Order: sequence, then structure tokens, then C-alpha cells
Amino acid sequence: MTRLDSAIRRLTAQRACLDRAAALIERVPGPVLELGLGNGRTYDHLRARLPDRDIFVFERQPAAHPDCTPPADRLVIGDFLDTLPHVQLPAPAALVHADIGTGDKQASLALASALAPLLPRLTTPGAILASDQPMPLPGWTEEPLPEGVAAGRYRLYRRPVGS
Repeated sequence: MTRLDSAIRRLTAQRACLDRAAALIERVPGPVLELGLGNGRTYDHLRARLPDRDIFVFERQPAAHPDCTPPADRLVIGDFLDTLPHVQLPAPAALVHADIGTGDKQASLALASALAPLLPRLTTPGAILASDQPMPLPGWTEEPLPEGVAAGRYRLYRRPVGS
């Protein structure tokens, strides 16, 4: 498979999973957390799919297109491992999107392992995590992936309702 084919499959899977996540949180109250802004593609997609939700973005060095940059009061600048433990959200999040892969498999897995313990405090029961990395989240369940998304390409986790 070419790198172009791989990128298309990755972005197609990401879009399908974000669309599924948006449907899964239809009755779950709370804002959305976007971990990493990049060039703003997924932020733009989430705000189009979830226009009535506040979306809080965590980014080390914002450099997105101006049309895809969140308002200053919803952009938290800094490493999210440093900023997430101290953030005060208006309500626990219904959805977290974590596209945190670095291209270095071991570094990406280590980042996911460091991030996972922060998520229960930030999310509401029934919340969804959409992630490109496996997350060690005891008690959370994996949701089925949308049709056409290969296992391991992306993951959808649900926080238990009774937790």
C-alpha cells in the first residue's frame, strides 16, 4: 500500500469514527475535548457535526488555518499532559478525540498510557473516547467500529454509565 493510500484510509476511518462518536453522544450531555489541533481538520469536522456543543482544544503550538482555529476561550495552549490535569471545564466532557500518534509506535503508546489516567476526571459517565491509539482504560468498553474501518486503525471507547 502506498503512503497516499494509507493516509486516505486513515482519514476515512477517522471521519467515520468521529461521525459514529457524534451519534453515540447524542443523549450524553457535555462539551467535546479535541486533544491536538494540528491544521484544524478534525476540529472543523467536529464543530460541523456538533454545532451545539462547546469544543475545547488542547494544543502545544497552535498553527491551524485561521478558519479552523477555536476561539481563545476554548483553546488551551501547552502540552496536554501538563494542561489537562489543571483544566476547569464547565461540565464533564461527553466526547474526547485523541489523535495522538507521533509516527513512533513506542512513543505513541507511552503517550496514550500517560493520557489514559487523566480521562475519567474529565469525562461524564457514558462519554466516548475516539482515539488512534489503544488506551488502557479499566472498565471502559470498546464500541464497535463503523463498517469499513479496519480493526486497530481507530478505537472508540465508552466510559461506563455507573462510574
